[in-house]
Amino acid sequence: MQQVEIYTSPFCGFCIAAKRLLKKKGVSFEEINVLTNPARKPEMIERAGGKRTVPQIFVGGRHVGGCDELYALDRSGKLDPLLEG
Repeated sequence: MQQVEIYTSPFCGFCIAAKRLLKKKGVSFEEINVLTNPARKPEMIERAGGKRTVPQIFVGGRHVGGCDELYALDRSGKLDPLLEG
């Protein structure tokens, strides 16, 4: 299973939805809360190619985007193979 990292903030509905999908799939992930750990936000922005919104999701070090992109990958059948590596 690939390492999954997700940059979040506590009251973000999209973050909650993205984490729900990952949990439903039984995927463990590292959650990086940029509200309580603001020093990590510039890192997120750099890794995400300038994107500033949360969530920003990385699978195996590869940026997959936010919640909408994660769900699109799942609908297209591409998320499971990506998670498996």
